[in-house]
Amino acid sequence: MNEVAMGVGITAANLAVLKNGRGEAVYSSMLEALCEVLDCQVGDLLRWEPGAPG
Repeated sequence: MNEVAMGVGITAANLAVLKNGRGEAVYSSMLEALCEVLDCQVGDLLRWEPGAPG
């Protein structure tokens, strides 16, 4: 988690908030950085849940 957070440029605490689904906003630049660090696609990081707030 610490290596990913450092690679993205956010704190480990903020990464944990996103990981646990409690984040209120995710910027495209953050998604891009996460995908670069994790070598994945945006669809690998996000999922849609019917009835979820937002």
